[in-house]
Amino acid sequence: MGEENIGDQGEMKLVARTSGEQLRLARERMGLSLKDVADRTRISARQIEMIEAGDLGGLPGKTYAIGFSRSYAKLVGEDEETIIRMVRAELAQIEPDPAAASHHFEPGDPARVPARGLAWPLAIAALLLLAGGYAFYRTFVSPAASYPAVEMPQDKAAASASMAAAPVEPEPAVPAGAVVFTAREAGIWVKFYDRNGRQLMQKQMELGESYTVPADADGPQVWTGRPDALAITIGGTPVAPLADGERVVRDVPVTAEALLARETAPQDAAASPTT
Repeated sequence: MGEENIGDQGEMKLVARTSGEQLRLARERMGLSLKDVADRTRISARQIEMIEAGDLGGLPGKTYAIGFSRSYAKLVGEDEETIIRMVRAELAQIEPDPAAASHHFEPGDPARVPARGLAWPLAIAALLLLAGGYAFYRTFVSPAASYPAVEMPQDKAAASASMAAAPVEPEPAVPAGAVVFTAREAGIWVKFYDRNGRQLMQKQMELGESYTVPADADGPQVWTGRPDALAITIGGTPVAPLADGERVVRDVPVTAEALLARETAPQDAAASPTT
């Protein structure tokens, strides 16, 4: 059953072979039930049973297996880093092939993500390279493109008359009001916090459950692995989701101004592949 009875001068001692067994033994020593752990960690009792049974592959992903085990270890007083090392080793046995593992990005594992300090220099270098290529094309490949087209006076007059006759369309109303996130699926883990790292809310949202970002929060941000499953409204008006598919987004501003600015920018600009 994953435990050994070791005799030592008549005494019997239970030794855990897996991280789940070690957490279960610690829970039983503290006299806690599965429901007690679920209530205190906000992890479902079913997922706690899977952790104790060593069924880490049945959890939503590696991030959840590591995060849930860390929370469990902290609650029952086990060394978090020791438990996480055991969890990583057990996950490696589930998917030992490096080629197969490379096709499954693991959100929440800092070792799989480039350092943030390296991302900006790489982005700047890419922009400089694009600008240099465009300048080369304009100067050497298509020099004629730099000369303005000849415009006849009658053409200019016709264009001015057309612009004057064209109706002026009113600018669309800009949504304003409370920022609300609503889960479109069950069991969506999400964490909201301010620019100083102070937690505003962290939980697994149920289907249809909503969270309103506090209006007085100082630079509120979000971290989740399912941005596509979170519907967003500003003052009741829907806006685009944080991403189209499953990916980790972290340190993404969720003020009304920041979310509206994303409407005119590429969606991937808000998805930071960080832990």
